[in-house]
Amino acid sequence: MNSKTYLSFVFFVAILLCSILSCEEPPKKVALSTGPLPILGEKEEIDGVMNYHSVAPFKFVNQYGDTITEKTFADKAYVVDYFFTSCPTICPKVKEQELLIYDTFKDNNNLSLLSVSIDPKYDKVERLKWYADKLEVEKGNWHFVTGDKDFIYDIADDFFHIAIEDQDVPGGFDHDGRLVLVDKNKHIRSFCNGLDEKDVERFIGDIKNLLSEK
Repeated sequence: MNSKTYLSFVFFVAILLCSILSCEEPPKKVALSTGPLPILGEKEEIDGVMNYHSVAPFKFVNQYGDTITEKTFADKAYVVDYFFTSCPTICPKVKEQELLIYDTFKDNNNLSLLSVSIDPKYDKVERLKWYADKLEVEKGNWHFVTGDKDFIYDIADDFFHIAIEDQDVPGGFDHDGRLVLVDKNKHIRSFCNGLDEKDVERFIGDIKNLLSEK
């Protein structure tokens, strides 16, 4: 057997063994965070005290016509996303992943969800109620909100979100699919790509981690 034939034989045997023993790599486990989650965003030390980025006060109206402010989330964490009900691209996919978060923490009063519409002209209270009902969201800890358009866009930065009206993109609004975790002290503690199932799984782990903090 010459060297070329021998190498071909070895390659064939390797392929055969892989098919028999299933040489595929096992799926990688999602790395869950351990220890306290970091506080994200800009920080500044003043007189020896570290000051961290925090979400500014806000005022919205939810799908039931209730006023929602930062006080609504006193002593609890919440997950924020930006969306609009007529979105033809990423919003339905993000909401599918967000439902996993909702189902996981539905009975936990220490976590809420806040979905901010970037199309207040169309997404009135009645429309938001229809959208929440379509997702089979019960009244409680998931608020679909609207409000003043300029304010919604201005506070997007505080929530680590992008919200831009752009008629050149599908649906007329440029936005991200990010889910952002805010703690009871108004600090951003984690975020994920709401289009990535594995990243959302990791994010759910971060939420559990945060809720376990003393």
